Amino acid sequence: MATLLHLDSSVSPTSASASRSVTDTFRKAWEEQHPEGTVIYRDLSADPVPHITADAHSAGFADPAAHTPEQAAAFAERVRLIEELERADAVLIGAPMYNFSIPSTLKAWLDNVILFGRTAGENPSAKGTPVTVVASRGGSYAPGTPRESFEYVQNYLTAVLGDALGLDVDFIVPELTMAPYNPAMAELVPLFEASRERALQEAAAKAKALAERLAA
Repeated sequence: MATLLHLDSSVSPTSASASRSVTDTFRKAWEEQHPEGTVIYRDLSADPVPHITADAHSAGFADPAAHTPEQAAAFAERVRLIEELERADAVLIGAPMYNFSIPSTLKAWLDNVILFGRTAGENPSAKGTPVTVVASRGGSYAPGTPRESFEYVQNYLTAVLGDALGLDVDFIVPELTMAPYNPAMAELVPLFEASRERALQEAAAKAKALAERLAA
């Protein structure tokens, strides 16, 4: 049966998080299709992985037999995260936009799993694995909007997940999530509600289709 690697990075609980509510919908639909499957779950906000250190970084370019004890310990943590990615048949990532970019906890996970010669480079070890990214944001950064040039989440993750790691990247984008809380955005509430409903429907549909495809 298929294995889903599910990462959340929002600092808010599911009840208050646009990205978590959508990843939760995706995961539930996935589990309905795969009751015998496996889910590897990491809440990067509640249980962050170590940010990359000099020992962890340098160990990736050194012969393991020559690692110092500090390098060996730091590299073992990187390998554990990499193996989770390599075992996954599909990946689900909650990536809310914070200050025009991704949460630092998600960046830390990426810094750990990107290892040239293994997960990145000519033959990435997880190449072709489908990854669904829920890229929520408080406003709108879609093409044609005033803040289009500030969109660094989809652009960055397309480059890192798609180009560097060779994953098959797909996005679900709930936007205008600050509309219910910001009086200046009150007139945008109907657009937010439509975006949220569309994202939830997409999550359920894409999870079901992906699970069926992997089971075939």
